[in-house]
Amino acid sequence: MSFLTPDLLARIHERAAASDATNTYPERDLADLRDAGYLSAFVPTQYGGAGLTLTQVAAEQTALAKAAPGTALGINMHQIIVGLGRYLVAHGNPRGEQILRDAAAGELFGFGISEPGNDLVLFGSTTRATPTDGGYSFEGTKIFTSLAPVWTRLLIFGRAETEDGPKSVFGIVRRDDPGYSIQDDWDALGMRATQSMTTLLEGVRVPAERILTVTDPGPSADPVIFGIFAHFEILLAATYQGVGERAVEVAAEHVARRRSVKNQTTYSNDPDIRWRIAEAALLMNAVGPQIRELARDIDAGVDRGRSWMPQLSAAKNAAAEATLRAVEQAMRACGGSAYYNTHELSRLYRDALAGLFQPSDQESLHAAWANLILGPIETAR
Repeated sequence: MSFLTPDLLARIHERAAASDATNTYPERDLADLRDAGYLSAFVPTQYGGAGLTLTQVAAEQTALAKAAPGTALGINMHQIIVGLGRYLVAHGNPRGEQILRDAAAGELFGFGISEPGNDLVLFGSTTRATPTDGGYSFEGTKIFTSLAPVWTRLLIFGRAETEDGPKSVFGIVRRDDPGYSIQDDWDALGMRATQSMTTLLEGVRVPAERILTVTDPGPSADPVIFGIFAHFEILLAATYQGVGERAVEVAAEHVARRRSVKNQTTYSNDPDIRWRIAEAALLMNAVGPQIRELARDIDAGVDRGRSWMPQLSAAKNAAAEATLRAVEQAMRACGGSAYYNTHELSRLYRDALAGLFQPSDQESLHAAWANLILGPIETAR
């Protein structure tokens, strides 16, 4: 089952360049995706959705990213949280049901996790969470809040000081809740259609029924932390896969038209150009199998133990790095015309760069794998 028909993807693709150039959110893309049922595609059938698996949603995200990377990355955040809702329900946390019911009803979820200067990311917050009337109020700054102009629900977390030590508190803000503001400050190099503006939490209150978990900071088997981590890494990898695959397509189309004065034939017959495009295709060919294997294991409830988070991080990193290299090879194959902003590869290159900054970055990835293989660093005695 696919919700993203060729006609829908073609319409979204036609609008991608304009959203990038004007630095605006693609409202018409969202309307089309909503009309197609894509916002509830990941919701299990018993909660009113189509019941797509993580494996299937990852494939949809790859297709959407080939049409419009910014649109795909933005809606990716919604799908991550819907996936979290599925995961919570499957692992005995009924708080996930509200996510599923809201998504089935047409609500759109934003992702308010990242904070300025906080390299702990999901594993510790600089936002203050204060108990109040059974719930919590939150004060802090969230950056890269995708879908900022349009989300109706926002997943956030903060740090609460308790008698048992610090705790990470995860909850859901609604658009009409008081106590937060959105700064119109998104003017990034790429992925401009995501409109990932800064969100200031100014005492916004989340009632008890919308608190998903209160748990110890750090890497954790808590279903909220692992559910976010797993769906974020897999779906982000799938989105970048689409960017890289589209770059190969664009390059192949370009060199089939571009003629060499020296050789009096198209560049598609030039051995060096053919090698570059083949190299880009080979890089992307290795990405999909990793994503599908991990997604299927999440769908099946496979327990990989301590290796889960490092392997999820590795798949995202592999996808992002392969995509960046593939786009670079595509641009080299197409020559100087790809340097113009009017060329699709120029936009794809800028969009691919975002993968360098999104967690897990290479530093945390290598640290996680070193700990997995070698154990923690021993302190001198």
